[in-house]
Amino acid sequence: MTHHNTPSPSAPSAKLDRLIRVGETHVGRGVFARRRIPGGAVLGEILGEILDDHPEDSSYVMELPSGKLLEPAAPLRFMNHSCDPNCELFYWFDEDQTVQEDRLWLQTIRPIEPGDELLIDYSWPADAAIACRCGAGNCRGWIVDPAELHLMPPEGSSDEDTPPTP
Repeated sequence: MTHHNTPSPSAPSAKLDRLIRVGETHVGRGVFARRRIPGGAVLGEILGEILDDHPEDSSYVMELPSGKLLEPAAPLRFMNHSCDPNCELFYWFDEDQTVQEDRLWLQTIRPIEPGDELLIDYSWPADAAIACRCGAGNCRGWIVDPAELHLMPPEGSSDEDTPPTP
């Protein structure tokens, strides 16, 4: 995830609805491009509810730099993981603000064609990692932060689906 200190772009939801749609994937729902989207395009802010604690009934929560959690709203809550993502999340902040807000945005890494699924790298910590089946040519085998991949059991081991304990 990257940090930007440029003024916030305007990205009304009507604009986002013209660019993306929610559809079915091999892992449930996903977000797909309706039209070609250039690389480096800021698609919009990830909106939702800011929480202090992880809700037991959610699999969509994202951690923010403040340590708080974001329960994202549809449609961007349905972004799936890939070890070869075409989008990234970033935090946008204004250096002139005295209090920084927790604001998370979505940007394309490379051009996306109509019908392509928009994918991000979840980069979870090793103690929360799960086996990855994204199918990318560079799949790490785990949904884990690349810097913590060395903590994971080797592929083919008997504890392959069990992340390390802290």
